[in-house]
Amino acid sequence: MKINNIHILSFCLLLFLSSCEKNNINAQQIGGDGSVETEKPNSNYKLAFAGQTRIKAVKTSTPYLIEILNKDLGRPWGIVNLPDGKFLITDKRGYMNVVSGDGKVVAKIGGFPKVDSKGQGGMLDVAIDPDFKTNNIIYFSFSEPFGKGNLTSVAKGKLSEDLKNISDVKVIFRAEPSYDGDKHYGSRLVFDKEGNLFVSTGERSDKVTRVYAQKTDNYLGKILKITKDGKPAPGNPFIGKSGFMPEIYAYGIRNPQGLAIDEKGNLWETEMGPRGGDEINLIQAGKNYGWGDVSYGIEYSGEKINNGTTQKTGTEQPVYYWDPVISPSGITFYTGNIDEWKGNLMIGCLSGEHINRVIIKDNKVVGEERLLEDKNERFRDVLDGIDGNLYAITDSGKLFRISKK
Repeated sequence: MKINNIHILSFCLLLFLSSCEKNNINAQQIGGDGSVETEKPNSNYKLAFAGQTRIKAVKTSTPYLIEILNKDLGRPWGIVNLPDGKFLITDKRGYMNVVSGDGKVVAKIGGFPKVDSKGQGGMLDVAIDPDFKTNNIIYFSFSEPFGKGNLTSVAKGKLSEDLKNISDVKVIFRAEPSYDGDKHYGSRLVFDKEGNLFVSTGERSDKVTRVYAQKTDNYLGKILKITKDGKPAPGNPFIGKSGFMPEIYAYGIRNPQGLAIDEKGNLWETEMGPRGGDEINLIQAGKNYGWGDVSYGIEYSGEKINNGTTQKTGTEQPVYYWDPVISPSGITFYTGNIDEWKGNLMIGCLSGEHINRVIIKDNKVVGEERLLEDKNERFRDVLDGIDGNLYAITDSGKLFRISKK
């Protein structure tokens, strides 16, 4: 009996330790102020309003399952669902993969134009035509060798029925001027309900190009809105206005790798700041989001930006910002099977190495959670899957699925 009791006690202890490991596997650290941030900020700037940063931490109560469906996807950047549940996943090296819903079957698509894959460049985002079921058209952004440098370009083409090749490829938009650099392409693509395409572009990082974000005679550091043929979308705010390119929807943007539309039709953007100052912005037509003149971050050297200006008449404040940075990349609004996540903004984070869950109410951030911190992965893009699950791709080439248990 004693041996049996010892065995029973040992088994119970093992179960207890196992359950603790499962409960703690997704535990996030909490700072002294009750937020998810445990490190000191780079600056002590005054907030424009309460809750603009370091909001209270929240924790998911619903049990969920984390699976790695594939570990060998190369250098993925963007992910979308096809109507049948397969995934299209871009690879920075200049092509796309078709991946089965379970992540096991991978087929390479050929026929894409040449990309400049140095640094942050390459084959970047992908979006499927709203009428894909009848026309098989996809849209993609890439850093295109052009002029004396490269630029963010948007192209479209037709996928073959067997999903092995793309044809009739046409570049429909180029974010000029070109520049001989390898950073800040921006490059997210999102269709609105009218079938027009939002495109984000970066200001190309260097100080000589930073000024372009505030100038309106070019396409750097902008949110653009174009038709399926690359023309200015009807109703754009600057059509016919002197000194403005008609494709511009909003400007004053740094490096916007996140773009998504919520259930109400609002356009949201995340962008990387310098040292501090990563932002969430609610993008509105014709507005100036300040980059170049306004920031909650500082230069990498430690110097202040524009003498530490964080607020300026005529520029919009970020709805939320992070300091230190998390390097927000792809974003999505969750509509899946976990009820407490519905309507939440999910953000793939690079240097932050987690998926950031942000609760937004009345266009203000009211809660934040860091998911999958223990995976130590640079999350490049996230997808609200058509099957009700959340998916994510990482710089190390992995495809994650997060589902309700």
